[in-house]
Amino acid sequence: MHRERVSENVFWFQSEIYAQVTAGVIAGPQWAVVIDTLAMPEETLAMREFVEHELNLQVRYVINTHYHADHTWGNCFFPGATILSHSLCRQLLAEKGIVSLEAAKKQNNALKQVKIVLPHLTFDQGDLNLRVGKKNLILSAALGHSNDGISVLVEEDRILFAGDAFMPLPYLVDGNIDELAASIKKIGKMGLENIVQGHGDIILRGEIEAAVKENLAYLSAVRKSVRTALKRKNPLEYLDEVPIEDCGKSRVYLGGLAEPLHRRNLRALYKYMLENTDNYEGED
Repeated sequence: MHRERVSENVFWFQSEIYAQVTAGVIAGPQWAVVIDTLAMPEETLAMREFVEHELNLQVRYVINTHYHADHTWGNCFFPGATILSHSLCRQLLAEKGIVSLEAAKKQNNALKQVKIVLPHLTFDQGDLNLRVGKKNLILSAALGHSNDGISVLVEEDRILFAGDAFMPLPYLVDGNIDELAASIKKIGKMGLENIVQGHGDIILRGEIEAAVKENLAYLSAVRKSVRTALKRKNPLEYLDEVPIEDCGKSRVYLGGLAEPLHRRNLRALYKYMLENTDNYEGED
């Protein structure tokens, strides 16, 4: 697991096991906040070890940016902490998470000790503010990757933990392409010092504008490809021949997972546009 100090009392963690998924820790004088948990127990436990033994703090809050397994299944390793999320995150984790975990346990013995812990405190409108020492955390909606997505802004440092609303490869299979584009545009206008992506490396201030443009261009290229496919006799065969590079991204992103995720993006948007042909326009 990689670890880096982003600013004073703000730390970033990145998995070496699964898809470069990330998490964060904000340290206060008496307790700490964890932003997302990592995919595998050993890495989440290593993060807790860092907080408890190197920072000499206890974790009082865990924030889930959305309900997906690689961001929430480690909730159980912070007993006594209050879990915060969007209200829909709690609902989706209850509806889908428990079933998914039971299936995953049959495939991976490393998950044997994992159990689903649902968020205790949720919100569904506006922002939620959380004070940690001298830092104010602002939890806000960040939709598009999923319907329950939120981001966490460290206001004083202008550091945004964006969840999966910002990734090296935008991923929309469980969300909505227009909402994802809107979230990316909003992030680009926030005057940030750093973006902590839900997966991948930290984006520095001088890199943000280019990263925003590249992600928006990718979504536009995916939308254009699907529109072209809808006019073809064999649309799915056409989409299967659209390489990720033609949409402005590299297949080496996310430890090599970018190409299959790209394929899923194309098929998911195709299905959505096919079902909503009469009322779907979207933006380029």
